[in-house]
Amino acid sequence: MKEKVLVIAGPTAVGKTDLSIKLAKELNGEIISTDSMQIYKYMDIGSAKITKEEMCGVPHHMIDVVDPSTPFSVADYKEMAQKCIDDIISRGKLPILTGGTGLYINALTCNMNFTEAENDLKYRSELEELAEKHGNEYIHNMLKDIDPISYKEIHYNNRKRVIRALEVYKLTKKPFSSFNAGEEFYNGPYDVTYYVLNMDREKLYNRINLRVDMMMDKGLLEECIKLKEMGYNSSVQSMQGIGYKEIFYYLENKISLNEAVEMIKQGSRNYAKRQLTWFRRDPRAIILDKDIFSEDEIFKRIVGEFLP
Repeated sequence: MKEKVLVIAGPTAVGKTDLSIKLAKELNGEIISTDSMQIYKYMDIGSAKITKEEMCGVPHHMIDVVDPSTPFSVADYKEMAQKCIDDIISRGKLPILTGGTGLYINALTCNMNFTEAENDLKYRSELEELAEKHGNEYIHNMLKDIDPISYKEIHYNNRKRVIRALEVYKLTKKPFSSFNAGEEFYNGPYDVTYYVLNMDREKLYNRINLRVDMMMDKGLLEECIKLKEMGYNSSVQSMQGIGYKEIFYYLENKISLNEAVEMIKQGSRNYAKRQLTWFRRDPRAIILDKDIFSEDEIFKRIVGEFLP
């Protein structure tokens, strides 16, 4: 019999963190972050990383695990996070996957076999070099023939996602977009209960805008200045994340600070839209609309799946 795993997913700023902590306390669980930015050390404000106080004593995994300069692939994430899951299960606790990076969730819960991790790192480096030399559109065009769906869905300036799609194709010989189809694919190693939080788009976008303003108030600019002083720049993979690349553009005198903030808001809203598209394609996903159900109703419904 497969061991149970709970997934709490959803777009950025929808409110996954608070719910996952309440659930972890109620269900004797531990949280594994499925956020592709929170894996990096020193990048706290722009990734909306949970603080030790906010964890309320609930153990969190896959946060602050790599240096921002370290190349990090989906295969690397799977290898590290799977050990966390197995350790949590061995101690009689419930693994709760929480975050908005759909590919990370699939890597852990679906039938995805990553191989040739060393070659993957080399390939990632090659793609980064191509993008630096020829521009983001050049590597984006590489998707056109091998994965036309991803080519249409992923913006060419989302370099990290484009590279991820090309990596997945190289590692699996399957299009990135195909990883949301097929019964065999979803027959993964665990018994997965998969919830996706959602809310009215206008409300979500307002929350995103407010969150970006709060990040600036908390010191996102100062955080990026410190990262730059530590030797990181906009060409590093980790600094391609929303919130960091825009501030680095400002620090490199390419745009004004106001333009950077507006770009972060727009980029975050676009990202939320893509996240929802991804989650809706997953047949396992149970969408819980926060405009229809109260937070207490959502909490009780999920708890009811695990407790008699």
